[in-house]
Amino acid sequence: MAENADGQEKSESPSDKKLADARKKGQVPRSKELGTLLIMLLSAAWFMFLGPQMIDDFVKATTGGLSFDRDHAFDIKKASDLIFAQLTAALWMVMPFMVAMLMMAVLSNILVGGWLFSTEVMIPKFSKLNPIAGIKRMFSVKALIELVKALLKFVLMSVIAILFIYSTLYELRLLGTVEVMLGMANAGDLLVQAFLVMTLGLIVIALIDAPYQLWHHAEDMKMTQQEVKDEYKQTEGSPEIKGRIRRMQREMAQRRMMQDVPNADVIITNPEHYAIALQYDAEGGDSAPKVLAMGIDFMAAQIRTIAQEHKIQVVRSPALARALYYNSEVGQVIPRALFTSVAQILAMVYQLRDKKISKLPDFANIPVSPDLKQSP
Repeated sequence: MAENADGQEKSESPSDKKLADARKKGQVPRSKELGTLLIMLLSAAWFMFLGPQMIDDFVKATTGGLSFDRDHAFDIKKASDLIFAQLTAALWMVMPFMVAMLMMAVLSNILVGGWLFSTEVMIPKFSKLNPIAGIKRMFSVKALIELVKALLKFVLMSVIAILFIYSTLYELRLLGTVEVMLGMANAGDLLVQAFLVMTLGLIVIALIDAPYQLWHHAEDMKMTQQEVKDEYKQTEGSPEIKGRIRRMQREMAQRRMMQDVPNADVIITNPEHYAIALQYDAEGGDSAPKVLAMGIDFMAAQIRTIAQEHKIQVVRSPALARALYYNSEVGQVIPRALFTSVAQILAMVYQLRDKKISKLPDFANIPVSPDLKQSP
């Protein structure tokens, strides 16, 4: 199991944020061996199908460069022009091959880890100049694994190369004894064979290296439980801060709610545990009474206190108070099922306000629909 610098076990899968941050820093899995393999394969295919044409062009360029008259031999300008022309021809001859190799190098590099362009890796880091840190990296587990890989690759490729040279030793000896064109053709064939044989060894190495790089990157990106907690605090905020924000929001909402209580037409109470402030503005076009504020216990006592200060009628109706509290929202109209009950109370409150009656009737047993929620 991987561990971080503090010795803590990395047991948690990496988060999307950590993976994204790692990509920004250029930390993605890469397999050099896979890139080398694909470049070798392309080289072998190139020489197999286009090698004869390249050799023919090379022969023509060489023949043209060595064939010159007396004027070119004794005229520096003409000799320079001839040399420049031959160099240009040679450059154009190898340019397609170099471009193909460059494209394959880019493509093979993004097969593992995907496309990435990060400017952060270009920024010089003076910490890398620290000799102590450099020595630690030299003797780290990762450095040891890379050393073992390099030695195995060297041994494997050396064995393949020796076996290939030994098996083609007779053909190699004949290259210097045959006619030039035939010798170059045979050399081209041997070169293609060498690429293909060396590629066999690279296939074995790449098949091991590519999965290993993916696994190593996944292990390296794993997080400790403390890192997960710290990242959550950074992205979501600490529970203490979030709780404080929620309390502040509730307090602000309660203050706004209390500021609306003086505008109420009636306060429905339990009488002690619940208090709901209602307003009905017929002239404003409201289709039903609206809840301005509501609360239980201490909040209910505050609502009743404000009602007494502003001479707002308080009506005791336990069942209706509970139904309003559990089925209504502050700032919204009351449920349709309570229209009739509330309308009866408001009608009497208006008559009392207009001194058409001397006191309110008892609304303690006003009917409420049994389908409405009456408790938490």
